[in-house]
Amino acid sequence: MGEYLHTIDGKGRLIVPAKFREALGERFIATKGLDHCLFVYPLDEWKILEEKLRALPFTQPDARAFVRFFFSGATECELDKQGRILLPANLREYAQLDKDAVLVGVSSRVEIWSQALWADYSRQAEDAYASAAESLVNLGI
Repeated sequence: MGEYLHTIDGKGRLIVPAKFREALGERFIATKGLDHCLFVYPLDEWKILEEKLRALPFTQPDARAFVRFFFSGATECELDKQGRILLPANLREYAQLDKDAVLVGVSSRVEIWSQALWADYSRQAEDAYASAAESLVNLGI
């Protein structure tokens, strides 16, 4: 849980907040997420997700497209001694990460957003928050 603002340095390194480092471990997986952010998973969560995605029928075009996109962007990250990770250029480009990044704790994953995209998304999500909550009640939550 939580939201943290950090800066990406000129080499593409990003500090991972200590709270997230504890949950993610020394090594974890980052990949292209939805809404032009990055999804970051601890290795154990990644393995669970990988097995579920592997079980999708490869004969369905939507399933193939999603799995290709999701796995093609995946990379294993390792924390350096300063608690930073190196984000590959392809992931930074996908998420429009230039300098300021927002790291958001979302249940079993961390999301990395460009500050501008996060601000836009947050404004839109805030407007839809009440109706989304009503929809979730119908799902038993």
